Amino acid sequence: MGKLIKIEEMLMFLLGIYLFSLLNYNWWWFAGLILTPDIGMVGYLKGNRTGAIGYNLLHHKGIGIAIYLIGIYLSLPLCQLIGVILFSHASLDRAFGYGLKYDKGFKYTHLGEIGNAHE
Repeated sequence: MGKLIKIEEMLMFLLGIYLFSLLNYNWWWFAGLILTPDIGMVGYLKGNRTGAIGYNLLHHKGIGIAIYLIGIYLSLPLCQLIGVILFSHASLDRAFGYGLKYDKGFKYTHLGEIGNAHE
């Protein structure tokens, strides 16, 4: 994965931090929740297809943005928090090369194979 994409993803992570700062939550909420989307990996216990679906649902930035916008529209700070966490986590993951998963296995992502020596 190219350096430019990693920089772009880190900037999106910083955007997530900024959006969180607009919410009325203590910072420990962000630190405590930032890894919670990884619960989606539990699906891999039932196989690659189920794992990929679960992982991708909690790591798709579009879903995070949609939940955040619903939270703004309905004035629901909890939805805004969930959206910010999903978006921020997905951006941070992508900065480290972890993309959305294919059902071939955890290491096969839309950004390429995790651990591939050619990256």
